[in-house]
Amino acid sequence: MKTVYPVIFTKTNDEKDTYLVDIPDIKGMTEGYGLADAIEMARDYIAGYCCELPDEEIPKASSTNDIKISDGLFKDEGESFISLVDTDLDSYRRKMEKRAVRRNVSIPSWLDKEAEKAQLNFSRVLQEALMQKLNIE
Repeated sequence: MKTVYPVIFTKTNDEKDTYLVDIPDIKGMTEGYGLADAIEMARDYIAGYCCELPDEEIPKASSTNDIKISDGLFKDEGESFISLVDTDLDSYRRKMEKRAVRRNVSIPSWLDKEAEKAQLNFSRVLQEALMQKLNIE
């Protein structure tokens, strides 16, 4: 499931190139150093917030026309603008899911011996091969 929310970015005039981030539809706020970092922080905040909710309870995004910079939390902190930020919730959920699942695999005896000699971690090799096969980063 992908989401797109309008976000108010406010550039402050400090030495860190700080952008304050207001996400009105979920009443969230964060910040980043530089615009790219601020966008990534907004994306992470939105995904973290939405992933805690069942899909049917994820707030609907407002139109950018309905968002007013003058109502923003940081309107007096610098120059503000509105931009859309997208988030892939399925990808975020996969990355956050750390539960291990046990699988039984069979390999030829000669291959097992060679892998043991090379001190390979079977679980890690299998994970890397599956991610490559499925085009998952």
